Amino acid sequence: MWALLVLIGAASVSAHLQDLSFDGQKVFRVIPQNDEQVEILNFLASIMEVDFWQPDSVTLVRPKMQVDFRVEAEKSFKVEDLLKESGMEYQVLIDNLQAALDAQFDSQARTASHSYVKYNNWNTIADWTADIAAQNPDLVSRSVIGKTYEGRPMYLLKLGKNGANKKAIFMDCGFHAREWISPAFCQWFVKEAVETYGKDSVMTTLLDKLDFYVLPVVNIDGYVYTWTNDRMWRKTRSKNAGTTCIGTDPNRNFDAGWCTLGASDYPCSSTYCGSAPESEKETKALADFIREHLSTIKAYLTIHSYSQLLLFPYSYTYNLPSDYQELNSIAKAASKELASLYNTEYTYGPGATTIYPAAGGSDDWAYDQGIKYSFTFELRDTGRYGFLLPESQIKPTCEETFLAVKYIANYVLEHLY
Repeated sequence: MWALLVLIGAASVSAHLQDLSFDGQKVFRVIPQNDEQVEILNFLASIMEVDFWQPDSVTLVRPKMQVDFRVEAEKSFKVEDLLKESGMEYQVLIDNLQAALDAQFDSQARTASHSYVKYNNWNTIADWTADIAAQNPDLVSRSVIGKTYEGRPMYLLKLGKNGANKKAIFMDCGFHAREWISPAFCQWFVKEAVETYGKDSVMTTLLDKLDFYVLPVVNIDGYVYTWTNDRMWRKTRSKNAGTTCIGTDPNRNFDAGWCTLGASDYPCSSTYCGSAPESEKETKALADFIREHLSTIKAYLTIHSYSQLLLFPYSYTYNLPSDYQELNSIAKAASKELASLYNTEYTYGPGATTIYPAAGGSDDWAYDQGIKYSFTFELRDTGRYGFLLPESQIKPTCEETFLAVKYIANYVLEHLY
């Protein structure tokens, strides 16, 4: 078997310089049963470019864990041979990544106009933030909280009726560039809030009594790159000193157990923690804004994909938060609300034990700042499409998630004082 591994290692290593076709690339799901099979996956990852989808890195793989990873076309047969030879259970989730990528768009006839049921590029989203604020001046305002590494303005929308001493909920989307369903939800949330104000009693009360800060895309540079160069890009686009490897994982870049469990200090890693906490302009801008508004922000919601999970602290330690019982009961009730529409099942619990340990995350950081109601959503699906969720699923995904977010917001409102 090791001879086979060495052969694979000798295969083209230049594949990361690939053109933009994902033709023939496969996504595998394996469930290693023991430490030896975990070691095989580790060796596999070390000798060729394997893109781990779930978990984020091979270092997080444990026996009995479901592992999804992407392999380049010319290596996929060798990988399959290796998996067969090792006796590891596996299935091919996606047989041809390019076909799945093409299929995520309902129609190949793309227009520049904004749509809530299609994936919008960054320029379209940026224009939308201006339009939605201009069309709803009594409910929505737009500000800039910072600039990205490549100089793009980070637009923040504030939703709510004018009022004195209002508390707030902060929600962000698009931390990881390839998780396109995430920014789609932030846009949907703003639309739904505006459209149902005055019609839905719960939403009307929420906007009357609370403000919502919505950051539609955190990692804008990375998101742009997924549209122009590499659909599977995850990190930011900052340069790292002393290496040609680009980018930091923005959700490993916060000062919460920074660069310990489940994060890498290797700049080429997809979970690279950065040169220091808040080394990324995007995470620094977000953290600065929250620090400046700590007296008013009572909940923090961050939207990711995929896996259908509702997580709360901690992820950087296996210790439970002091508010465990309350957070767990909220997550349970919010998951039930979400499932009430399409029976979509979510798993909920503390990040480290429910999914895997990961230090430097924004939810843990927000919680440690004193924002008790801190949650991470991992939206649809559970791996059939992974990061390439078809546009036909945007509407149902957003509808059900909206119910859960509304539940959490209403809970926060009722427990403010």
